[in-house]
Order: sequence, then C-alpha cells, then structure tokens
Amino acid sequence: MTNTAFVRPRPAVVTDPMVSLSGLLREWLPRQRWFAGKDRPVNELGLLSLTELFPGCLHLLVRAGDDCYQLLLGVRPHLSPRHGRALIGRAETGPLAGMTVFDALQEPRSAQLLLERLRSPGGAGPLRFEADPSVPLPSGLVPRVLEAEQSNSSLVYGDEFILKVFRRVQPGVNPDLEVPGALAGQGCARVPAPVAWFRTTYPQEATLGVLQPFLRDASDGWTLALRALAAGDDFTLQARELGRATAEVHLALAVSFPTGAHEEGVRTASAMTERLDAAADTVPALRPYVPGLRTAFGALVACDPGPPAQRIHGDLHLGQVLRAGRDWFVIDFEGEPSRPLAERRSTHSPVRDIAGMLRSFDYAARQRRPWRPEWARRCREAYCAGYAERAGWDPRKKHGLLRAYETDRAVYEVLYEARHRPDWLPVPMAAIERLAVRGG
Repeated sequence: MTNTAFVRPRPAVVTDPMVSLSGLLREWLPRQRWFAGKDRPVNELGLLSLTELFPGCLHLLVRAGDDCYQLLLGVRPHLSPRHGRALIGRAETGPLAGMTVFDALQEPRSAQLLLERLRSPGGAGPLRFEADPSVPLPSGLVPRVLEAEQSNSSLVYGDEFILKVFRRVQPGVNPDLEVPGALAGQGCARVPAPVAWFRTTYPQEATLGVLQPFLRDASDGWTLALRALAAGDDFTLQARELGRATAEVHLALAVSFPTGAHEEGVRTASAMTERLDAAADTVPALRPYVPGLRTAFGALVACDPGPPAQRIHGDLHLGQVLRAGRDWFVIDFEGEPSRPLAERRSTHSPVRDIAGMLRSFDYAARQRRPWRPEWARRCREAYCAGYAERAGWDPRKKHGLLRAYETDRAVYEVLYEARHRPDWLPVPMAAIERLAVRGG
C-alpha cells in the first residue's frame, strides 16, 4: 500500500521535534505489530503534521517509506515504571532532549484525555473532533488497550465504548467510519454505529479514529468456533444464523450505497490470474497447482455473473463478527488494510465476502488434530443456506463464481502465510489442492 497522495515533508528546521524523535522512532516502529515495513530498515522519517493535542501529548503524522503513520506521543520528564510497556525512550538531542517519550495510547492518563477530547467536538490545528449529539458520552471511563489488534490500535473505555485508532493512514474517508454510519441511517442493527470520530484536514483529508459502542458480553466468531470444535459441538445453527446476518448487511449496503454493474468476468479473471502468478513466483509450493487454479478463474468468463457489484465488507471472516446473546454483529469494515483505500471503497461482488467466510470455517477446522473436514463442510453448507434464506439467492448455485472467489482468497492466504506464519501454510494449501484438483 502506498500513500502517494500525501505530500512530501518539508525539510526539517532546527526546532523540528523529529531531531529528537527520529532515532527513537526508527528503533520503535519496526517492533509494532501495525507497522508494515518490518522487512526493511527505517532509514528516513518525514514529519507531515504535528499538533499538540493537549499538554504533554503530540499528535504526529509521519512518513516512513511510502506509508503514512499516525502517532500519539506522550512527552514527560519521567514515566511511571508501571507503564513501562508504553515507553519509547529518552530523547538525547534536539528540543525534547532529556524528556521521556512514550506511546500515549498505552498510558492511562493520556488515553483518558483523548476520550475527553472526543467528548468536546471541535478543532485542534488540522484535527477535527466530531460526535453524534444524540449519544451521551460519559467522562471518567477507565481505558484499557485491546491486545488483539494488529493493523491498528484500539482502546476500550469502561467496557462501554471502543476507540479504533488507525495507524496506517490513507487520504479519504475510512470505510470503518463511512459504512457503519450509513448502515445506522438505514436502521441496520447488525453493525455498531459510530459515536464519535476524529479526522485531519492536512496534509490531506483523512479519517484518524472511530469510537463505537463496545459489546461487552460478545464473543468473536473465531473463538466460538474453536470452543465448539474443542467440545465436539455442532456449529451449524450458529453458522446458519451468521449467513442470515451477512445477507442482511449486504442488503443494507446495497440500499445505502450505489450498486455497480455485474463484475466483468474477463477483467476479474485476469486480475485473479495475475495475483496467482505473482504468488506462485514467491511460493514454490503453489506452482504445481497453477494450471488447475487458472481453470477456476477462466470459468468466470462463461459462468453466471451472479448479483450486481456493490459495497461489501471486504475482509470478512470469523474474527470480524461478534455474537452477543442470540445475535450476530459485523465489525471492522476497514477492509484489507494493505489494499488502497479507493479499492476498499469500490464495489465488488458480495460473493467475495461469502468466500472469505467459507475459508474461515476451513481455518477453524484445522486448528485441532485430527482435522475436522466434515465439521467445516457442514458449517459452510449451513452458512450458505442461511444467506440464501435472507438474500433470496443461493451462493451454492453460483458454483463457478464461488469457486473463483474462494480460490482467489486461498491464493492470498498462501502468500500471507508464507511470509508471516510459515507453520500455517498447510491450511490454505489444503484448499488449493481441493480447488485445483477436484474443482471445489
């Protein structure tokens, strides 16, 4: 992903705080889970925007390579030892020499002050804080960092609200603000509505963070699926209800945003084939299956095009859904953060979301030995049946379309696992063999 729309930083001046911060950040950034440049050294950092959010807290947008990152840095003479995880280091030179620098989101007092800023809509330099006036936002809520986040940072306040802070920032409206807001306007209760948010107007308009209700008694679908597998329980009822919930969200999205024409089979097949060839160049284990996988993409040219293209979730899997009581909720509409924002906001076939969830059932089934392929098959069938009940069309009857999108997703998974979790590579490779050899 590149943020080429962001302007290049101006040359630093003597009082530029980056004189104090650059060395510390070059060491600290590669250790963060949300930093995308772990495979290359951080040789140069450029300051794009600097705002004193409140005394002792600096809001920065910095450029590292082609990416723009959002940082909230606390600056104090000393930091309490009990907040050691927040520590970035002590500045040795420049205007902040002798001061302790830390990640403000990891320090409770700074995190509380950030919530107070969200409670008071208005501006701070190029930053704009906005809120839904119909939702009361109490003060004094105790913050805690949500450890499960990877591509962003999230804070839970008093188990009532959750604030997602986007770390890698791209110009434009982030779908995680745009989509829940639009669905709330449609009365779709499957998606928590935004309560407050903040954005920047410089160097380009961009979304920086979104506050939403926190479903305190909810469990994510991945955890629930693994519990069912461990207990030997059936999961088909939950999968069927999840299929219905997915269809309801898709229907609401089709009303909330303009729909497109049917995706052009030739163009879609060409893009999928290009991704396959690129992945095979990187992952040798994939190469023997390339001819069979290409047939899945080639079939798109002649198969039923399925439903019209529309706004979708874009990265749907069991970790992106929550179950509270008897209801399923869909979260994290940001899409795949590695993809350009314009692509994530464009229209796609809803089959792409369905394929992502089907792949997730396979992933869950392979977390315990012996593998439970029959468990995954039943969940996949139930999910599609539930989707068909609400959507009015059955994904299983779009076999060529579904096979192509599931193959494309599995190719993406192979590349991801080879790069980041080699021990997990057998999981998508099993799907690759099934899709290439047996056709689905």
